[in-house]
Amino acid sequence: MLEMNEYVRVMQKLYGKSLILESPSEFHPVLHFYFTDALAHIDFTLGILAYNYMSPKNIMSMEYMRWRVDEEKVGDRVHFPGFVNWLKEAHPEKYGELPILWSGVYDRDDPAQYRSFRIVLNPDDKKPIPADYLSTFIDEFFDAKFIKQLYKTSSLARLFDEYVTGRSA
Repeated sequence: MLEMNEYVRVMQKLYGKSLILESPSEFHPVLHFYFTDALAHIDFTLGILAYNYMSPKNIMSMEYMRWRVDEEKVGDRVHFPGFVNWLKEAHPEKYGELPILWSGVYDRDDPAQYRSFRIVLNPDDKKPIPADYLSTFIDEFFDAKFIKQLYKTSSLARLFDEYVTGRSA
């Protein structure tokens, strides 16, 4: 591991979070998958910036990341990127409440993406993503108001189901 750099501190912030007061089994399955997936991308990005690329932690993360590429194509998960873009057009207020990582990576008009499993805000910029951005992503995903939107009965979950039903008809 490198010296205690800013990325290690952000990683400790991520690992200090908990869903102990929530009921993840009651989360909408697709929203839960993409929530966990975003956390995995944050973790992977932090890991390669904080630790040696071939550290056991990064090797294990790479194995998960390879697995999730196929998993995002299972069932209704395939609709999530289109859903984010539909929200932008049909429900801009809900789109504005999404974590910026989701709106950045899945918005067709935003250059942000997952590249080699890392979070890349601008593919033309070769500098590592600033630690403050990663810290902000963590804050947004663990914001109590956002977490309530992950439940099956939330307005975001109902909109997702409406979007999928509209695609299937």
